[in-house]
Amino acid sequence: MKKHINKIVMVAILTSTLISCTVSKDIETPKDAFPENFRNASVSKDTPSIADLEWKNFFTEKDIIQLIDSAVTKNNDLQIATKNIEIAQYRFTQSKWGNVPQANLFVNASTSNPSDNSFTGMNLNQALGQKHIDDYSAGVSLSWEADIWGKIRNQKKGAFANYLQSEEVKKALQTSIVANVSKGYYNLLMLDAQLDIARQNLKLNDSTSKIIKLKHDSGQVTSLAIQQAEAQRLNAAQLIPLLEQNIAIQENALSVLTGSFPNSKERTIRLGSVEVKNNTLTGIPSSLVSRRPDVKSAELALKVANANVGITKADLYPALRITAQGGVNSFETSNWFNIPASLFGTVAGGLTQPLLNSKKVQTQYNIAKIEREKAVLSFRQAVLVAVSEVSDALVKVEKLQQQESFLQQRVKTLQQAIKNANLLFQNGMAEYLEVLSAQANLLQSELELANIKREQLSANTELYRALGGGWR
Repeated sequence: MKKHINKIVMVAILTSTLISCTVSKDIETPKDAFPENFRNASVSKDTPSIADLEWKNFFTEKDIIQLIDSAVTKNNDLQIATKNIEIAQYRFTQSKWGNVPQANLFVNASTSNPSDNSFTGMNLNQALGQKHIDDYSAGVSLSWEADIWGKIRNQKKGAFANYLQSEEVKKALQTSIVANVSKGYYNLLMLDAQLDIARQNLKLNDSTSKIIKLKHDSGQVTSLAIQQAEAQRLNAAQLIPLLEQNIAIQENALSVLTGSFPNSKERTIRLGSVEVKNNTLTGIPSSLVSRRPDVKSAELALKVANANVGITKADLYPALRITAQGGVNSFETSNWFNIPASLFGTVAGGLTQPLLNSKKVQTQYNIAKIEREKAVLSFRQAVLVAVSEVSDALVKVEKLQQQESFLQQRVKTLQQAIKNANLLFQNGMAEYLEVLSAQANLLQSELELANIKREQLSANTELYRALGGGWR
């Protein structure tokens, strides 16, 4: 009879385990979340992308590579992200032990003094002639829950997805740090170039002021000309400490990113010698899942939500728990370890179905389903943001190139205008205001040209980051 019961129990467990596959069905990431192609990108079914390049191959400037290498190694936020990965790994490792029975070693000693007028007390006095009962036991207790409905399996899946998600968070952080370091360095080069422009313009203003003073001494211009020339010279002079201040602030920001105290940053190249890359290979939008860490993280968040739905759904069904105890037990310490007389053992198994708290469990299940729906929406939003950022970077790369072309022509025209204005002014064929106006326009245009060059370099970096480059 006992054998038949054991067979029935085993068949019931096996059948329940097979049924558990259909207890909760996972939701996949929506396939329609991606467009066919990026806006401002050439239509192509090819998958190569600049994001496939390691950052050491994308950036070719030695100074940037050194700064990024220091940031990847020493940045405190990245080190914190690494610690979070270690924590998630421990939790995942722990989740693997969900199917292993819990074993506890116990040693108990107790004494009780029943009332003389109680049934126990009266029998104790009559049988043993004593008023207290001693009990000593030692052994091992086991507890195991059968994973009938896939609860433990889903806990393991959720812990693994959380572990992978923590890695994607670090990757996303690194892509931002790599991009910020490179853009910060390009900003330094721009500020250096603008500082040179301001100093050269100051020298030009000094030369113009001297000529105007000579003409004033000879009675050809009034004192108003001297005052206006001096005002323009001071305007150019004021730019120098402002730019020096911005350089120091940018160097300090790079120091924080690279995990060091504020110090100056070495620049072995000039802004004009940095080549603007025209590599705009983007790949297809669906490849963002594998390349862009925040999109991958959103996909993993959906897997975590699927696991939570499975866990809360399993709580609605009966739980099969098996417990066992074994060891030695005795009323007297002298007989405590009298083997085999003191040996004892118990085994129990049962199904537990929530009753009074079923409403609470059902509510948790409903919340888990809504959280999963939110995870789907968050994934769609992550894709929208990623695709939008790629499209923004593409249009910036294209339009900044056009702006630079027009601005270069403008600078060349103004440089020629300065030469002509100075010659005409020295020969009395132009007013001093024309000279001052040409110098002011040239200063502004040269500053804008340096800024456009920096924006082009930053746009290429932003395209690289938006596509998911920088974490390899």
